[in-house]
Amino acid sequence: MSRLFRDVEGGVLFPQGSVVCIGAFDGLHLGHRALVRHAVARARALGVPAVALAFEPLPREFFAKDNPPPRLMLARDKVAALRELDVDSVGLLRFDAKMAATSAEDFVRDMLVRRLGAREVWIGPKFHFGNRRGGDIALLQAMGAELGFVAGEIQPIHLNGERISSTRIRELLVAGNFAHAGELLGRPYAIGGRVVRGRQLGRTLGFPTANLRFPKTPALSGIYATWVHGVFDRPWPSVSSFGTRPTVDGVEPLLEAHLFDFQGDLYGRHIQVEFVAKLRDEEKFNDLPALTEQMHRDAELARRILADHASASQPSAHPSADASLNAAQR
Repeated sequence: MSRLFRDVEGGVLFPQGSVVCIGAFDGLHLGHRALVRHAVARARALGVPAVALAFEPLPREFFAKDNPPPRLMLARDKVAALRELDVDSVGLLRFDAKMAATSAEDFVRDMLVRRLGAREVWIGPKFHFGNRRGGDIALLQAMGAELGFVAGEIQPIHLNGERISSTRIRELLVAGNFAHAGELLGRPYAIGGRVVRGRQLGRTLGFPTANLRFPKTPALSGIYATWVHGVFDRPWPSVSSFGTRPTVDGVEPLLEAHLFDFQGDLYGRHIQVEFVAKLRDEEKFNDLPALTEQMHRDAELARRILADHASASQPSAHPSADASLNAAQR
């Protein structure tokens, strides 16, 4: 398993040297993956570890605490996804006031050279780092010539003529264009986590849910047709609410997935909720009966959408789901 570290301070981690790639990696889309895979390939060629450096919170979140930008991916999922790309070590560096005040030159000397022993450093197009965004590819190359490492910048990654970026993916998710967002991500958009106990209001309304906390500003809000992964060996059809639950005076974002025709205890299980289609915006209802009536309509619409999606793009979820989806089509 790859090493995870959080701090700039500390002893030398890789005395034999390393190849480092740096980025926000929010969403870990195809452009990010191209950067990471390039760094891993260079590390293998040199026979040294591949290191991915990211920051938590994201610098933009730190500087906009009152109005943080939406996040595509939580830190735990980012680390897991980077490890799946064969990175040997992940640095999820704490971005705080001290880090914000660190000059790009000091970051290069203290983090890249002293702690990581960087032999090569790779970044994405127009990536900046350090106090007042003073670090870029030109600074890395100049300092590399002085301190003994090589620095490079990969070219922008395009898909069908469109440049891939986290900003563009957020726009597509807000617009409900999950198919296009999935193309730029290289996989369907999903949010994962461990199922936690909620207020269990859904159970009393006939809609028990598996709840995932999302302690950041999400890119999505509303009601969705979804697949839940991690319950069995196939996706399970569901309808999900993602938001603050205004009808019951909720505050923090919560992802609540109601799995169709499911009976069982999912508390503590790690699941992934894949978004297929947006049904409607989140809204506040006058009372719980009105909310329940709308939930039934949402569920029926989600069943129909998922039936079409299953037949077009993936295997059906499980025998019980097959029956319910077929019933929804009749």
